[in-house]
This record gives sequence, C-alpha cells and structure tokens, in this order.
Amino acid sequence: MDSLKTDENTAFAQLQSALDEVHRAGVPGVFAEVRVGEQVWRGASGVADLETGRPVEPEMLQRVGSITKTFVSAAVLQQVEAGRTGLDVPIGDHLPQLVPGERGREITVRMLINHTSGLAEYLPHAFPSLKEFAPGSLDDNRFRKFRPAELIALGVGAPATGEPGSTPGVYSNTNYFLLGELLEQLTGTPVEEHIRRAIIEPAGLTHTGFPSVAWIEEPHSRMYEALFGLIDPPRDYSTYDMSWVTAGAGLVSTVEDLNRFYRKLLGGEIVSPSSLAEMQRLVPVIRQNGKLVDYGLGLDKTEIPGHGTFWGHDGTVWGASTLSWTSVDGERQFSAAMNLARWRKPDAEGTSHPIDEAVTALKHLALTAPA
Repeated sequence: MDSLKTDENTAFAQLQSALDEVHRAGVPGVFAEVRVGEQVWRGASGVADLETGRPVEPEMLQRVGSITKTFVSAAVLQQVEAGRTGLDVPIGDHLPQLVPGERGREITVRMLINHTSGLAEYLPHAFPSLKEFAPGSLDDNRFRKFRPAELIALGVGAPATGEPGSTPGVYSNTNYFLLGELLEQLTGTPVEEHIRRAIIEPAGLTHTGFPSVAWIEEPHSRMYEALFGLIDPPRDYSTYDMSWVTAGAGLVSTVEDLNRFYRKLLGGEIVSPSSLAEMQRLVPVIRQNGKLVDYGLGLDKTEIPGHGTFWGHDGTVWGASTLSWTSVDGERQFSAAMNLARWRKPDAEGTSHPIDEAVTALKHLALTAPA
C-alpha cells in the first residue's frame, strides 16, 4: 500500500513532526510506519550515513534485535501445537547435553521463553570488556564466529540468577539460544531456515531474514553505537557477524514487515488462539536495563489509558534500536527504527533524556492520534 499524501493539518503531518523531534533530539536517522485500519503512513527523518549525509528512508532494512524473540517464540508454539514438545516439558528431555543434571530436569520450555529459567546472560562473558564497562570487546568480536553451544555454555556455567520458575525472572539471551537449538532438534533444520519456512514466508514478509554474511546487502542505514556514552562519537557497527546473538536478536527486517508480522500474529494467522493466549500470559521480568516489566512468551505489553492494550516487543543490537506495537484487534500499529543505540549515560539514570522523551511522544501519538 502506498503512503498516504497528507497536508500539514492532518495527524500524519503531526507524526512527521514527532519523527523530526526524535532526530533533533540526537538520533542521526529514524523511520517509521503507522497503520490505522487501511490507512498507512510512512516517514523518515535524518541521515543514514553521518559521513555522506545520505538520507534515511522508510523502506530501509534494520537489524531489529530482540523483536526476533517473538518470531522464535511463535515457532516454538507451532511445535507445541504439532505435539513435538510441550511448554511444561523439561528442556533436559530434549537437550540434556546443554543443560545437564537437575537444572535440565527443572527448567521447562516455558521458562526459557518467558525468562524465568534462572539461566544467566552470556553477553558479559562473550564480551568481557563489558564487565569493566569498556567497549573493546565490540571491536574484538566484529567478525568472530560464535557457536551456539559455546554461548550457551557461558550462560549455563555462570551463577544462576534465580531458581527455575521463580519470579521476577531475569531477561537472558541464553534462553533463546537454547530455544534455537530446540527448534533445530525438533525440525532437523537450522533455526534460521526453519524460521524462514515456518514464519517469514507464510506471513509474506519479503524483506525479513537472517543474513548469512556480516553485512546487509539491501539498502540500509549505518548503525551507530554509543554504549552509554563510552563510545563518543558513536561508532558504526552496521557490518557485524551476528552469530553472537542469532536466535535471540539476529533478524533483519523493515518497519512494514514488522507491522505485517504482528498483525498476522494477533489475528491468529501464525499460531492458534490458545497458543496466542499462552504468549499473552504475563510474568514479572527484569529487563537488561534493570526495569521490571510484565513479559509473556516472547511478547511485551503496553497499555495507554483510554486507548487500550498493545502487544509487541522492542529490540537493540550494536548501533540499532527498534520497536513495534500493535493493538489487540490489529487495527492500529506502530513500528519505528533508529540508527543509534544506548545513548543514555549511566550517570544520567533517573533523569530524562531528550531522545527518550521524543521517542515516548512519538509512540503515544502513533498509538492514539485519530486517523
């Protein structure tokens, strides 16, 4: 569907203004798609390349980070529907070599999906400079090829964050690498290929996938990482081997494809209504930024008083930030992509940041403005 042409008095012009505010607040480039029923607006503001000034465009591809988790969760639920596993089956029944002993018998598939397994995050161990709050590991690992079992071992071997099934859970990419290995065992297919066959192609997502190389071949923005102010000016990490986070955050997509995916998911076209209800069962989880959220099976929830409930996810990888939200009935959607990540400095905790304020305002307008 082509973008609607709008004049300055419409809600769509207000959306462009809100998008411009995100750019003015400090994000080099930002683009978005908002859908209200059959109406669609796409906009962009800023640059895709700080060196050349090449403008960002709403059709560009983006590394969408942890939005990948909704895709993986849906693929696992499909396997549950087919009777090949169950949400309350111990992961040790499938992968005893990866989660051995008592933990393998106590941690269930459900606990992996909703981050209540107690398994620690592997990232500080794969990127050891992060423990000293230094950025060196980001460059060291740019072209490193990690094996899933290697990263899982780092998470399983680290001190547990809690007892299996206890809440609040603690967000951990180790969980989703295990889910990727589970899908490979159940289907006999590499997880990237299975997600393509089971989710991406049936949903008609023509610009979504796991790149097999360290770069994105279709038009995209450079992606600038600030690492909480430690990298100044922010550094481009758009070329990066994504084996460090494949099943947890490795997808590339577009804002149009993200809206299409969540519309079909909430519309019952990807998993059954009963599986969707399981995905929407919430537990308290501590996210990586320290915030306590209500988290489902690969789904986040946000509510706007007077405007209802929205489901979706956000995601970051080095240099890229993405968010996607859809109303319960699928009638209103908002996906946005930014080419800057981790802009807030640690000593700014508790204070507002202009980018956060601008993104919040854009999100609220996109999910509430009359068509």
